[in-house]
Amino acid sequence: MKRILTIAPYLALTLPTSALADAFDRPIPQPQTETAEFWFFVGSVALVLSLVAVQMLVSRR
Repeated sequence: MKRILTIAPYLALTLPTSALADAFDRPIPQPQTETAEFWFFVGSVALVLSLVAVQMLVSRR
């Protein structure tokens, strides 16, 4: 018990400093590259084709 009481002040000094957070840095948006635009186009076309396929499957009688 004595050992805990002698260590307690040191813990009290070290714990609050480690619990403090850094200031928040807002993320800076990156410019969109041609590669990103290409893959967005591919994803958009795939989405439209899948919607057409679902419509064809649902509308069958």
